[in-house]
Amino acid sequence: MQNVPIKDIVIVGGGTAGWMTAAALATILNGRYNIRLVESDEIGIVGVGEATIPMIQRFNRVLGIDEAEFMRATQGSFKLGVEFVNWGRKGERYMHGFGRLGQDLATVPFEQYWSKMRALGKAAPLEEYSITRMAAKAGKFMPARHDVPNSPLADIAYAYHFDASLYARYLRKLSESRGVTRVEGKIVRATQRPGDGYIDAVELENGTQVAGDLFIDCSGFRGLLIEQTLQTGYEDWSGWLPADRALAVPCESVKTMTPFTRATAHQSGWQWRIPLQHRTGNGHVYCSRYISDDEAAATLLANLDAPALADPRLIKFQTGMRKQAWNRNVVAIGLAGGFLEPIESTSIHLIQSAISRLIEFFPDRGFQDVERAEFNRQSRFEYERIRDFIVLHYHLNQRTDSPYWLACANMAIPDTLRQKMDLYRARGKVVRVDNELFSEVGWIQVFEGQNMPVNAYNPLVDVQSEADIADYLDSVRGVIAKCVSVMPTHEEYIARHCAAPKM
Repeated sequence: MQNVPIKDIVIVGGGTAGWMTAAALATILNGRYNIRLVESDEIGIVGVGEATIPMIQRFNRVLGIDEAEFMRATQGSFKLGVEFVNWGRKGERYMHGFGRLGQDLATVPFEQYWSKMRALGKAAPLEEYSITRMAAKAGKFMPARHDVPNSPLADIAYAYHFDASLYARYLRKLSESRGVTRVEGKIVRATQRPGDGYIDAVELENGTQVAGDLFIDCSGFRGLLIEQTLQTGYEDWSGWLPADRALAVPCESVKTMTPFTRATAHQSGWQWRIPLQHRTGNGHVYCSRYISDDEAAATLLANLDAPALADPRLIKFQTGMRKQAWNRNVVAIGLAGGFLEPIESTSIHLIQSAISRLIEFFPDRGFQDVERAEFNRQSRFEYERIRDFIVLHYHLNQRTDSPYWLACANMAIPDTLRQKMDLYRARGKVVRVDNELFSEVGWIQVFEGQNMPVNAYNPLVDVQSEADIADYLDSVRGVIAKCVSVMPTHEEYIARHCAAPKM
């Protein structure tokens, strides 16, 4: 039994994906491997992904990153969820808040009791039973507190908004301090080993060869190694997610920094709004079959809450995933591996989970086929399940004001999503499969926020008396309201703990 370890790891491309990968590998691999990252100052990065989900905290913890320092360095703000405007019907809004709903009572999940009482007209809106949603609505923020027993304050889950290019810069500094070498240069080609087609080096414009055993493709949509060299193939999901363009534009920040991302549906797409300390990030994701670039830009600029700081920048994309995330000795991470629009802020999480999967299946020079296949199976499962959750937002709409939304409501959907919807319609139940990314709470909030009809509730709810359930719902709601009332505002918390220097 012989393990021949690999020595040289080459990361192709910087940006968020490249520097997250470099920082994580440098930290976990403890300086035992030679890690180089090749990037060119000439090639811009997409750098739009500025909103995250709570798992990013785990990534930062593993890297030993201090939260306050990181927030200051990236002009960051806190995020308790995503507010959706005009998605069910025009004029409606709801939030997908992080953390849990209500508190547990007996054997049945909280939402089942709520469902029964709502049918009887005796329940408040779902948001009033979620501390993150009520805090977000009130513009309040604090991290979870675990020193108060049985308090909803322990249930505060949060993520971050940050400037992606500042985050990449921050991680670059960290990576280089832990031994990663950055190589400046434009790659002109990759050379392959005769026989098995493994990549053995990338060649730069100036003739330099950067050789390696394991290559990580973080070159963005181009997929320089995974696609242009290895021709792995791409699975197109635009039949389910027809948006194919985004325009991104920063604007001046406004006085109140909301502790949530906002996604506002327009005629032929939707607009994101991400508040940072020094500016607000905005973008319009749309389908070019239904609206021209000029009209999309006009819609975006007309819906900013402060003057724009630049001209809108066009990004073209195709939703879908690479047929294999790991092919031969190349692992694609970030946009090189696939693209799902940023409606639930999953882009940075997909980078993070690909990195942890790579660490779990870290190869030696023997590169085991069975491990590569399992890596690819897990990648596919994750992409497909996130895809279903995003498709749900589009499909479950009742808008009749535009051909785009009518087409989304009437499109064929993946069988896995159809089954989720059928189960929920039957009795308000969500089954989370194999620890898929979005939990029951996430699905329930979108189903309810976008008016999914539910035929019945779990019969075990009736084991509790109606009066007891009413008291229970009231107490949960009352305690949450009290907790929110004592929380500082989002601005106060940032000013006290992690205000960034003025840019």
